Amino acid sequence: MTIFDVDIDALTGGSADLRQYRGNVVLVVNVASRCGYTPQYAGLEKLWQTYRDRGLVILGVPSNQFAGQEPGTAEDIQQFCSVNYGVTFPLTRKVDVNGPDRHPLYGELIGEGAAVQWNFEKFVVGPDGTLAARFDPATEPDDERLVATIEKLLPR
Repeated sequence: MTIFDVDIDALTGGSADLRQYRGNVVLVVNVASRCGYTPQYAGLEKLWQTYRDRGLVILGVPSNQFAGQEPGTAEDIQQFCSVNYGVTFPLTRKVDVNGPDRHPLYGELIGEGAAVQWNFEKFVVGPDGTLAARFDPATEPDDERLVATIEKLLPR
C-alpha cells in the first residue's frame, strides 16, 4: 500500500482521489492558517507553479492539532488560502495527523509510533508512492535541499 491507495476527501468535498497522482512527486504538507509558518503558503504556491508541469503535486492537509491553529471550516480555510496567498494547489479536508484518530495518510507516511512535529512539516513522496524525504516545519519551500530532492525525483 502507498499514499495513492489512501482515501481522503478534498477540502471542497468529494474524494481527493490520490490515485490520480500516481507517477508524480507529491509534497504533502500539514497546513494551518494561524501559525507562524503560515506565510509558507506563498512559497508552496510558487513551488507548485514552478514544478507542476513537470509532475510535482503539492497536497495541503489542514490540521487543527497544534495549538488550535486551524480552527476554521472548510469554507474558511479555502477563502483564507485563496485570498491571502493565492493558493491553487490541492487541499484536503481537515484531519488529525497524530494520535489515535490519525488519518491513514499520515499512518502511511510516517508509520506507527512516529509523530508529526508541528504545522508545515513536509513529506516528499516519490512517484512510486513511498516516502523519499521528510523536512521539518521551519524548512522553507524554496530551501535548496527540499528543491534538490524534488528535482531529483521529477522526470527529466
